Amino acid sequence: MVTLDPGSTLRALLARRELDLRLASDGLPADALEQPIRWVHSTDLADPTPFLTDQVVLLTTGTQFGDDTGYDEYVGRLVDRGITALGFGTEVVRDGIPAGLRDACDRRRMPLFEVPYSTPFIAVARANADAIAAQAYARRSWALSAQRAIALAALRPDGLGATIAELAKQLDTWVGMYDAAGALVREHPTGTLDAATVGSLGDEVGAVLRRGAHSGSSLRSSETAFTLQTLGRGGALRGVLAIGSGTLDREGRDVVTAVLAMAGLALEQHQRLSRARAALRTGVVHALRAGDVTLAGRIARDVGGPLPTEPIVVAVADAAGTTAEQLLEFLELRAEERQGSVFSGADEDGAVIVVREADDAVLEEAAMRFGVRVGVSGAGAYDGFETAHAEALLARDRGAAAVSRVADLRAGGILSLVPDDAGATLARALLDPLAPELAATVRAWLHADGSHEQAALALGVHRHTVRTRLAAAERTLGVDLSSFAVRAELWAAFRLVEG
Repeated sequence: MVTLDPGSTLRALLARRELDLRLASDGLPADALEQPIRWVHSTDLADPTPFLTDQVVLLTTGTQFGDDTGYDEYVGRLVDRGITALGFGTEVVRDGIPAGLRDACDRRRMPLFEVPYSTPFIAVARANADAIAAQAYARRSWALSAQRAIALAALRPDGLGATIAELAKQLDTWVGMYDAAGALVREHPTGTLDAATVGSLGDEVGAVLRRGAHSGSSLRSSETAFTLQTLGRGGALRGVLAIGSGTLDREGRDVVTAVLAMAGLALEQHQRLSRARAALRTGVVHALRAGDVTLAGRIARDVGGPLPTEPIVVAVADAAGTTAEQLLEFLELRAEERQGSVFSGADEDGAVIVVREADDAVLEEAAMRFGVRVGVSGAGAYDGFETAHAEALLARDRGAAAVSRVADLRAGGILSLVPDDAGATLARALLDPLAPELAATVRAWLHADGSHEQAALALGVHRHTVRTRLAAAERTLGVDLSSFAVRAELWAAFRLVEG
């Protein structure tokens, strides 16, 4: 895995035979010799820390310890400043390393090494500088080689997939690409992430896409850190590239930038192709609505796969603009995964989805992922497509749930589809002339299917009273209650007023 380049390390410096450096510390932490060294500096100041940065190896001859005291304070200041190690030049002022300095370094677990008289301090600094320069050259060479390999991979038939695989190989880590809908469409190596990591990563990718801005992000899941980079322009993101590394050095970032540019170009080209495919899919929808199932089937096979097998349900989603594009891309991916079970297109009413009756769970997934409302028809055959489309549109516009089925509307009755305000207003205008007791009597009589006895029983009055009140209601409304049409209209009016 490629991480931030630390330059040279203390172990590498001590391993230079020509310098003859000798480690003088005991009980160091396991990673003490792997600490990075940005620079090697020499000074005999009693407190050099104001002039130093962290990750520096300090060399001294010990003239600041004239009275052989102050070792603990001196070493403490170095540790607090983040100094990587202390080198003591012997046979210059002292014959060896002072015992007090050695003890102080052991107590603070500061690496201490001896620089013999025959090794000039400048030679130690030069050796470290050469190591850093050699490593930087190697990293630049690696970056050029990696970019060449990635460019060649992009020329393969599945250029995007090959590019992702080559990037993973060059960085020696997991790399995945998510589409604009937040689905993981390519990864290398495949199947190496555990379910919890996949879930956390998917949630973060979804959050990045919802923000819609061109940006980078980072995530730590379990023991793995990830870097996320968006693909595409702000406001029109085409996906996210995820890399199983929390930090990258400059060369690593350059390689990733090259992949982002290639992937962005490939996705833009894919978008143009998607628009052409979307136009063909719209043609399929229009052919189905016109009843030309044979033509629709031929075009669908050329676009990407056969139409779903009967029995089918038709769904219409209220998606438009970018949301519609992302929804249709998501459905196209599902169609590729489940050949012959899903087809989608668009018309003037929104995104039209055709699924096998047994596979309509994808409609719930689409509604949840994209926050759209979906209406679903009853199951049927292609020769009833236009009717099914109308049912789906009605269910979407009149239903209350994210996914509303026409069967649910049927359970509420036809009157439930009458516009609330207009129907109730007209119903009240019809019934308002009736006095309360007349209205209650007519209502009870209608609910008793025109039975005077049952209505009287419900109202707690004599049946002759019911007859008298019904006659009064007829005179008030100017209607004949023996007419079925009149009774039906009054019954509907009561239902609308009662809600």
